Amino acid sequence: MGFSLIPDIRLESVHQITPELLLNRGITLLLLDLDNTLIPYSQTRPDPRLQKWLDNIRASGIDLFVVSNSHRNRPGVFCAAADIPFVRRACKPSTKAIRAVMAQMRRTPGETALVGDQIFTDTLGANRSGVLSILVRPIEMKQIHLAARFAVEQPFRALAREKIK
Repeated sequence: MGFSLIPDIRLESVHQITPELLLNRGITLLLLDLDNTLIPYSQTRPDPRLQKWLDNIRASGIDLFVVSNSHRNRPGVFCAAADIPFVRRACKPSTKAIRAVMAQMRRTPGETALVGDQIFTDTLGANRSGVLSILVRPIEMKQIHLAARFAVEQPFRALAREKIK
């Protein structure tokens, strides 16, 4: 698996990910980044709109699994409320946690996608693992370091292989 910072798919938010988009590509396991992908840093539980989206993806036969770099308990609180398995301290872009989850869920890279908001952790980790990389716009950029990171990522976001608006 190569060292690529270019996402396979670029979307505005996770809500644009449909079962059809995944199933048409053979995806049956969707790995989810948590912070600023599913919920803002200030939130710990899924809101009704997000819960409906999660339920819709799951109802289509696609398994969900949160893969978070967080060292805090936020993934545990969120995943308990959403009834989703999780791993924290994933150390993305390392492939170790991604591969461990695929083994646990008995899926191949070709059956797996990872969605996240960051190029240098989520997209790179997905690409290094050989799974479909889906990049979304961060939910919020209230902190200066998040806005600066987003600016640095712009060229790679622009080069996404597929852009869905």
